[in-house]
Amino acid sequence: MAWVLKMDEVIESGLVHDFDASLSGIGQELGAGAYSMSDVLALPIFKQEDSSLPLDGETEHPPFQYVMCAATSPAVKLHDETLTYLNQGQSYEIRMLDNRKMGDMPEISGKLVKSIIRVVFHDRRLQYTEHQQLEGWKWNRPGDRLLDLDIPMSVGIIDTRTNPSQLNAVEFLWDPAKRTSAFIQVHCISTEFTPRKHGGEKGVPFRIQVDTFKQNENGEYTDHLHSASCQIKVFKPKGADRKQKTDREKMEKRTAHEKEKYQPNRP
Repeated sequence: MAWVLKMDEVIESGLVHDFDASLSGIGQELGAGAYSMSDVLALPIFKQEDSSLPLDGETEHPPFQYVMCAATSPAVKLHDETLTYLNQGQSYEIRMLDNRKMGDMPEISGKLVKSIIRVVFHDRRLQYTEHQQLEGWKWNRPGDRLLDLDIPMSVGIIDTRTNPSQLNAVEFLWDPAKRTSAFIQVHCISTEFTPRKHGGEKGVPFRIQVDTFKQNENGEYTDHLHSASCQIKVFKPKGADRKQKTDREKMEKRTAHEKEKYQPNRP
């Protein structure tokens, strides 16, 4: 999930026509000493590139871009953050792009960097109880992970790792100079963290978050370079397609004046 990502000029066939074009990080830089999960969760990243301005302390030209190759909802108002619908267990591509200008960060030229991809909560209330929420999910879904890498489909990722104690995170090394795509699968669905209420449930939004690090003087990948995320909701298989269709039908019923208040579809 919010990075400031720019889509490639050519969208490969087979991808949904509505791309989330804003996966690039315009979040504040976090030094290695100040880096913490709560800091990153607060980053205002993955906003629409053409409707957001960098805040104080943010860089206008982030070193990396991450592109989530999935459709965004057409029922999102202008200046609001995009919302991407995913199907549970389906593989989705995240393109890892080197966005540096000539001469930027020469210390990582020709070297690998490490990225950690997480699925985390969007709502602050759930962020505060993340550990308890994930432990409860683990209890109800023994042996399952919230997030996996589809390694056979991924390109350019090296030394992939998952930690049994971090079911919501995957990590890998990659070379910014080479084509890199990480295909992820989210196994938790939004309604699993929603209290049941009369009249049905409304699923909670998650964030797909990418944190990228370079090696320190000891060769450990702990020096923080960049973080970004985008907002998602995860549905049971085929559910994201149905929700996308429903949103599109709702938009078609609106007047031309009303449609102007919403983000245009991206071909």
